[in-house]
Amino acid sequence: MKKVFGLLVLIMTVQHAFAQKDSLQVDENNNYVYYKVVEKANLPADTVYERAFNFAKTLSKENKPAKGQADKAFNISSKFITYGGMSLVRKESGEVKYTLNFQAADGKYRYNLSNFVFIPYKRDRYGNMTAVPGVEVAVEKFAAKYSQKEKDAVLDQIAAQSLAIEARLKQAIDRTKVPVKQIEVKKVNTGNW
Repeated sequence: MKKVFGLLVLIMTVQHAFAQKDSLQVDENNNYVYYKVVEKANLPADTVYERAFNFAKTLSKENKPAKGQADKAFNISSKFITYGGMSLVRKESGEVKYTLNFQAADGKYRYNLSNFVFIPYKRDRYGNMTAVPGVEVAVEKFAAKYSQKEKDAVLDQIAAQSLAIEARLKQAIDRTKVPVKQIEVKKVNTGNW
């Protein structure tokens, strides 16, 4: 029974991993992009824009959101770390820089994550993983420099991070709070032996 249950969990995990890669799309310029249009009829565009702008301020410590060309639009660049290796010996394989473009209108908003650029990491003389200076690879040209396995791993992590950013953005716009588990503290009476 345990083996059957373990096999079912494994199959569902593999399906989830393949579903993540499918969430990335290719736009008209043959660039990978994560694009969504969300209907939000109960909030005015100004409120949606303000909440999303405040969320964007938390994405990056180095960059601040810049006003876009369109009305109620902004852009911000940020990055996240990717991991490689086996599950027990995972290490940082690099970082991915991306751009978040957001635009709000009455009754809906849209955003896309695009301009994915991979910067590989290597060990420095102190044993820390640091970025390789001067090496930046656009994800679209990834296959020319890396194997298919590495490309798939990075694309899966980009898709997973895109889904995580989508969930955080939705929480920020809806103003829903992340449920916090209350941990019961065991009280011990030290006076009694």
